[in-house]
Amino acid sequence: MSKVSVLFVCLGNICRSPTAHAVFRKMVRDEGFEDRIDIDSAGTAAYHIGKHPDTRSMQTARDRGIEMLDLRARKVDFGDFYQYDYILAMDDENYHNLLDMALPEHHQKIQMFLDYTQDYEEREVPDPYYGGAQGFEHVFDLVDSASEGLLKHIKEQHFSRS
Repeated sequence: MSKVSVLFVCLGNICRSPTAHAVFRKMVRDEGFEDRIDIDSAGTAAYHIGKHPDTRSMQTARDRGIEMLDLRARKVDFGDFYQYDYILAMDDENYHNLLDMALPEHHQKIQMFLDYTQDYEEREVPDPYYGGAQGFEHVFDLVDSASEGLLKHIKEQHFSRS
């Protein structure tokens, strides 16, 4: 049985991508696929390497029954393009940064995360870092919806025949 691997990517890896990591991880566990799907998150910038997610992200997640204290920020590295099947950018800037970093043969792995939601018209997960609590709530809602769509897609594409 082959594993599917997913990497969520934002700029600093302290708000959006760790939220996606934690939300998707919980969904994967709840569905019983934790032994079949590897999940990680990273940033395209090295601003916060080794740090916990933003306290506002952690509080928003905790309020919804999800813990993410175990996550630490890291920067995308070249090996990620070989290791991950899905490399999901939170916004256009990081999408283009990832394309610039990757070899052409890995470009098909790089996608916009919100392409997996049908519930929202937005294409980008906005960076809530400089805003208030409502920004973190909105990010969580977007991420939750896209995570559901992503898990449905992965189950259909990779696990429907097993």
